[in-house]
Amino acid sequence: MKSLCIIACGKKKIWDENPEKGPVKAENLYTGSFTRKCMQYAKKADFGSWCILSAKYGFLFPDEVVQGQYSECFHNKTSNPITLENLFLQIKSKELDKYEKITILGGNYYTHMMKKLFSEKEVLNPLNGCKGIGHMMKKLNSLINTASL
Repeated sequence: MKSLCIIACGKKKIWDENPEKGPVKAENLYTGSFTRKCMQYAKKADFGSWCILSAKYGFLFPDEVVQGQYSECFHNKTSNPITLENLFLQIKSKELDKYEKITILGGNYYTHMMKKLFSEKEVLNPLNGCKGIGHMMKKLNSLINTASL
């Protein structure tokens, strides 16, 4: 069964620490500990592929290049995040609909969004039920320790 892991984007980006840094690959863009831990799990687990859900760019595969700083946020609609309509279009154009199972790493907001976007697919969130970032990090560490290479 083909599966896709989708990681919720984070606020902290490489340009916060290094404003002179030019364009970067998506896998090097987000520097927050939660996003980095999610990527560590996605790389170790047995997913067919993984990507990051960016509030500006939508679905970003690890090798896709982002040009510079941005501040769009899904939780702040006035920041003009990417729309569900545009995400639906990306699902088709990036062939994300070929995956049978979708695993989202993020909070409940992202789970609900993925269930709307991938309504015909099995959508899982191993972090479901975690209360807060500390519990999510602990769960991710457990998942990493038990994931097969």
